[in-house]
Amino acid sequence: MNNLFVYCEIEDGIVADVSLELLTKGRSLANQLKCKLEAIVIGSKLDGVESQIFPYGADTVYLADDSRLYPYTSLPHTSVLVNLFKEQKPQICLMGATSIGRDLGPRVSSALHSGLTADCTALEIGDHEEKKENKVYKDLLYQIRPAFGGNIVATIINPECRPQMATVREGVMKKEIFNLQHKGKVLKLDVTKYVSDADFVVDVIERHMEKSKVNLKASPIIVAGGYGVGSKDNFQLLYDLADTIGGEVGASRAAVDAGYADHDRQIGQTGVTVRPKLYIACGISGQIQHIAGMQESSIIIAINNDENAPINTIADYVINGTVEEVIPKMIKYYKKNSK
Repeated sequence: MNNLFVYCEIEDGIVADVSLELLTKGRSLANQLKCKLEAIVIGSKLDGVESQIFPYGADTVYLADDSRLYPYTSLPHTSVLVNLFKEQKPQICLMGATSIGRDLGPRVSSALHSGLTADCTALEIGDHEEKKENKVYKDLLYQIRPAFGGNIVATIINPECRPQMATVREGVMKKEIFNLQHKGKVLKLDVTKYVSDADFVVDVIERHMEKSKVNLKASPIIVAGGYGVGSKDNFQLLYDLADTIGGEVGASRAAVDAGYADHDRQIGQTGVTVRPKLYIACGISGQIQHIAGMQESSIIIAINNDENAPINTIADYVINGTVEEVIPKMIKYYKKNSK
């Protein structure tokens, strides 16, 4: 009762990184709330999946194992969560802001009349005072995310309804093992008690998944370009630098909208979130939407001919100049010094 739940996505027997990141954050929040961290996995052939989850601090893993529950379809997964939450009455539920989470989260929150904050960039525990009612709410989930086009950072709370629900995109939270020896309880659900036959009205006959050709999240070095790069031809300089230093090329939304780069390279609030060891920002102004997707980078180098560009305020090193001037010199001296 009143525990913290994380919905864990699974594909080919592997728990998604975003779910492990949320378990890491969930463990921290549960410690503050002095409650248990619980995970729910829905799918087929789930034997042993708990071994991937327990090291991240889960106290209980619920398994809804049925051949009809994989691949994901909306109605049965919604029914499992809604009916389980009616039983267990969690205070918080966290999901990944993936294609599944974006479909499932609103359905569950609507059925439970609980509310949902999407694409959170931070989650904290705190109190709230309602002065008009002279009432203090203790230990609420602060659901923090950019709002109004990224012009402000909003803290959203849900004082009355439960569970407090939030989705978080992959890479926003840090994935960290709690204890390799940590063990909890495994509870196998009787799926027939949670899902009606009518929920299985949709049958997936054939399924095709195309994996992304670009893996920005796994790259330790990212060379990212913005609208200030100037043209698609100039973007080739970024590829040249990335090839030289063993990195991957990313882009801001403005660069993608201008046709300089493909959407799968977009970094920021509406793209992917990355935390590389080295992030080289080329011609990027540094609007909050972009910064939200890369501010956890270990070292940030900004190349910009605008001395007052917002990106400079978070950069570890700033190089004033155009990409045409700076990048060829970086390539030249890197090759010279790496011999």
